[in-house]
Amino acid sequence: MKPRKSGRVLGVLGLALILAGLAVLGYVGWQYYGTTYVAKREHAAIIQQWERGDEVIDGEGLLRVPRFGEDYVVPILLGFDDPTFAKGVGMYPEGARPGEVGNLVLAAHRVTHGEPFRKFPELRPGDEIIVETRTDIYTYELRTDGSTRVDFRTTWPLQPVPDPEAEGQEPTEKLVTLLTCSELFHTDDRSVAIGALVDVQAKSGVSKSTT
Repeated sequence: MKPRKSGRVLGVLGLALILAGLAVLGYVGWQYYGTTYVAKREHAAIIQQWERGDEVIDGEGLLRVPRFGEDYVVPILLGFDDPTFAKGVGMYPEGARPGEVGNLVLAAHRVTHGEPFRKFPELRPGDEIIVETRTDIYTYELRTDGSTRVDFRTTWPLQPVPDPEAEGQEPTEKLVTLLTCSELFHTDDRSVAIGALVDVQAKSGVSKSTT
């Protein structure tokens, strides 16, 4: 190969590598910052619907976790897929609903798409998990911290009784399980925290029994 032609080939190859690198950086930047910006705007729009009391509401409720900050509030949507997690906290469709006997499973991203569970490792036993629906406010109290990690193929956190030794058991308690989603760079584990219902307050201000 003649030197001039060889130089042109190397130049084209170098340019292609630079463009590929920029594309990767752009993708990572969009995932980290772009999706979070879009998701937070989506969160705000859904929360405004709730505050206005709109007849048509996109979402199942609102999640508040004081450990994550006094102003922390994220919409809860029914679904356990990427489009749902892109807009807020996903509620496992086959799990219990707020206040029901069984396991209310809520999952969200730690990074990207609004980062609802970014501070998940800070969770401690006794922390309040507050779920607001159209009619009631349910307060759960964590029994575990945010350090429990499981393989992403593990299914016991989705069971009616979220315990690896309790497969097939009928639930007797009103529980909540918080679960992190897959991250930007795929991981082989998820974080889990579990709590139980301790208080129900009707929007009218009347307390209800948790039994």
